[in-house]
Amino acid sequence: MTEYLYKNYPNPEGEMTNWRASLVNANMLAKLSSEFDLNDFILLSRGESKDTGRARQYILANAYEAVIGAIYLDSGYESAKGFINKYVLKELADIIENKTYRDAKSLFQEKAQEKVGITPTYEVLEEWGPDHARNFKVGVFIEKEMAGQGEGPSKQEAQQVAAEDALKKKGW
Repeated sequence: MTEYLYKNYPNPEGEMTNWRASLVNANMLAKLSSEFDLNDFILLSRGESKDTGRARQYILANAYEAVIGAIYLDSGYESAKGFINKYVLKELADIIENKTYRDAKSLFQEKAQEKVGITPTYEVLEEWGPDHARNFKVGVFIEKEMAGQGEGPSKQEAQQVAAEDALKKKGW
């Protein structure tokens, strides 16, 4: 994937890095897994099978990565590359056109610096759940003002959700 981007786009490396991240994030890989009905071939525990949220997305994304890994191990680099080119890179035009490569946290930071000259900070407001299934509530602040908040199974995801919330609330 990186090879394809580098060879085909003369864009700054930072932008290509964002494109690549958008192609391989859990949301995208879970979406792509539905093209093969991968969910129908995964055996889950009762608890996992009841979960249709973020945890399921991660399971599907990991399964999709495992399929690519299996293609590589079974048929080699060129076959895995062909699969990626056919099924993953087809999403690139949409990512670029709709600017979905700009994650909420980066976009909120840019907007906050542009509009008020301040870099936002993130603070964990609450965490709960067992160690193997933690949940986090995070607030994003511009100075002392909480601009948004979000929850997620990792601090990073909660920060993304908080940034999305702040972008909506601020109308940015």
